[in-house]
Amino acid sequence: MKKSLFLLFLAINGLNAQTIRSINYKGLIHLSPEVATQIMGLKVGQELTPKASDKAIMNLFKQNYFDDIFIETDDNGNLLINVKEKPSVARVDLKGVVTNDKTAIESLISIKPGNMYDELTIEKTKERIRQYYESKGYFDTVVDVQKQPVADNDSSLFITMNINRGENMIIKDVNLVGAEKFDYDDIEPLVANKSREFMGWMWGRNDGKVKLFELPNDPARIQDKYFQKGYLDATVSEPYLNASFDNYTADLTYYVYEGEPYDVAKVGINAPQELELDTEELLKDFKLESGDRMNSARLRQDMKKLDDLVANKGYAFVKVYPKTQKYDENKTVDIEYEIEPGEQVYIRNVQISGNDRTVDRVVRRELYLTEGNLYNRTDLEDSKDALKRTSYFDEVEIKEERIDKNTVDLKVEVKEASTGSISGGIGYGSSDGLLLNASLSDTNIFGSGLQGTISVDKSDDELAGQISLTNPRIFDSEYSLGGTLYANDYDWDSYDEKSYGFSTTLGRKLTRNLSASLTYVIEQSEIEGLSNALKAIGYKEGKNIKSSVIPAVSYNSTDDYYLPRRGILASTSLEFAGVGGDEKFLKSRTNFNYYLGLRDYIDYDLILRYKSSFGKIWDRGYIPINERLYLGGIRNLRGYESRTVSPKVQYSGNGTWYETGGEISFNNSFELSFPIIDRVKMRGVLFYDYGMIGNKSLSEIKRSSAGIGIEWVTPIGPLQLIFAKALDAKDNDDTNTFEFTIGRRF
Repeated sequence: MKKSLFLLFLAINGLNAQTIRSINYKGLIHLSPEVATQIMGLKVGQELTPKASDKAIMNLFKQNYFDDIFIETDDNGNLLINVKEKPSVARVDLKGVVTNDKTAIESLISIKPGNMYDELTIEKTKERIRQYYESKGYFDTVVDVQKQPVADNDSSLFITMNINRGENMIIKDVNLVGAEKFDYDDIEPLVANKSREFMGWMWGRNDGKVKLFELPNDPARIQDKYFQKGYLDATVSEPYLNASFDNYTADLTYYVYEGEPYDVAKVGINAPQELELDTEELLKDFKLESGDRMNSARLRQDMKKLDDLVANKGYAFVKVYPKTQKYDENKTVDIEYEIEPGEQVYIRNVQISGNDRTVDRVVRRELYLTEGNLYNRTDLEDSKDALKRTSYFDEVEIKEERIDKNTVDLKVEVKEASTGSISGGIGYGSSDGLLLNASLSDTNIFGSGLQGTISVDKSDDELAGQISLTNPRIFDSEYSLGGTLYANDYDWDSYDEKSYGFSTTLGRKLTRNLSASLTYVIEQSEIEGLSNALKAIGYKEGKNIKSSVIPAVSYNSTDDYYLPRRGILASTSLEFAGVGGDEKFLKSRTNFNYYLGLRDYIDYDLILRYKSSFGKIWDRGYIPINERLYLGGIRNLRGYESRTVSPKVQYSGNGTWYETGGEISFNNSFELSFPIIDRVKMRGVLFYDYGMIGNKSLSEIKRSSAGIGIEWVTPIGPLQLIFAKALDAKDNDDTNTFEFTIGRRF
């Protein structure tokens, strides 16, 4: 900074100070003179001293607008403040950045268009970019910054950041020096830094890239593997990465001391009497018992069980400490869980955020904890699951904010899902030919929680349309009410069917997960085109009226609407047809789905699914062919065309087989879902389907299939693409290798 002219003037005149008569500026652009004067702290009439001038210049420099400042004065005390402002940033361009990294890199750049150019900010940005790439395994990243004046005007700059992200450091070998119990294969699923496998570039293979920020955490992961097998004395050193920057390869080494495994001698619980815990009964249910080999994973499970149990009594901030006493002479350990419950906590306020569209009451009616309630951990988790099951939200978090020792606020933070869609599509299926679809649907109309659909589907064999509206919580009560108008025109292999009708359903929640409903259906159907073979066994053409009531019970403990990772989805119903009309039968339907996410067990987002369905129909006078049971298609037995797995009859005239429908059926599926591209919610699935159907028994017809598919939660709803192979198809079976569907839960 320059003050030489001002100080020289004072020395020549032998003065220590002079009175300021006026203050003017030269070169000031971004600040007004009034604001600059206020920042400096100098005022007209004030005595000007070297100390005051130093302070004024420093105050201006702190604003980070200026490259240079100096003061000139004349004999009359008129000050001229000369400033040279830093250039402003007109534009920031990135070069050398791949598309996948661009958004992340842009978020790291602190200097934006309109800011003043600052070298310190630029250096910090360059360091953040280098750290970002190091966290992804890229070393020797170079960031070169170029500055170019705008149109020969040095007051504005174009900034170009040329980024060379460097090279990946590849781990060739991981060495466990001193390890005998475990080798690399045992710890490989646990650690983030793995050695490169053959064809490591392929999806599902280890690429061997160094994950620098995970290196400090890997020793603890290895050590916990020993603790899970009882090796309580085991130690694992810090990682030693021997890197070669000539070819960007490295060896990773850990030094391990294993010791000997310990067995559990005694297990106890030390809890205050006011908790009224039956410790003897609790110990019987523990995963870790006396005589077991010590296991840290089971210890954590038992701790969580205690933590949740006490938290359900209102002690939101309970702490459970496992105190262990090791006995080296016989390699045993005593465990005592010490419980510090703290104070009972009540809910003060429930604050909801993120629901820009959904009204507060729709969120609140799914909460089992509200203002004034005693805290309960199970109620908290059930509230979170209930909100995710609505399909209204992609993400749900309920955070506890402690107000004082006896009260908390609940922060319900939601991220709304795209519940409404207008879609139309053209496709082709090997069984249905040209497929046309148009629909307007919303599971949360105007944020009210109402569910509505208008849809039309057209294929070579089908023309179907429906209009439906459902209120899942009438006046925010436990009751639901819905209705559907529909019309269908089907061209099945064995007959043609036209039908139209109306259904209405009244339901009620019985418990948090259990609901009951009663549906009434009135429908007119017309059957035409029956072959002589089907007529010969008693089926009739013409119009029929169905009037039926369907009581049903359903259970849902899943944690998400479209992609459950935990819980059971089950239902059973009994349709009684014959409340007037022509058709008279009883039809039972039972479905059972089980979901188990494996992330907590293997640190990978695999989901196991089991799905099954059982159907049975009883003749009470007349069952038309369209009410019989059929298998085949994407809904129950993939790899076979829809409704083609059924008892059949052959027409002697042309040798053609016709499906007659069954009276009893069972089908089930085993599925393994795995992530493909997490950021776009795309997953893959492997499956095996098995189904049985018959008239008298399930053993009459048995079919199975296997295949692979893609599951994708798109903006227009969940999409499934299925590639299936029929494993035991017979000569008269109709098979299908590709199917897709939109809107069904996985």
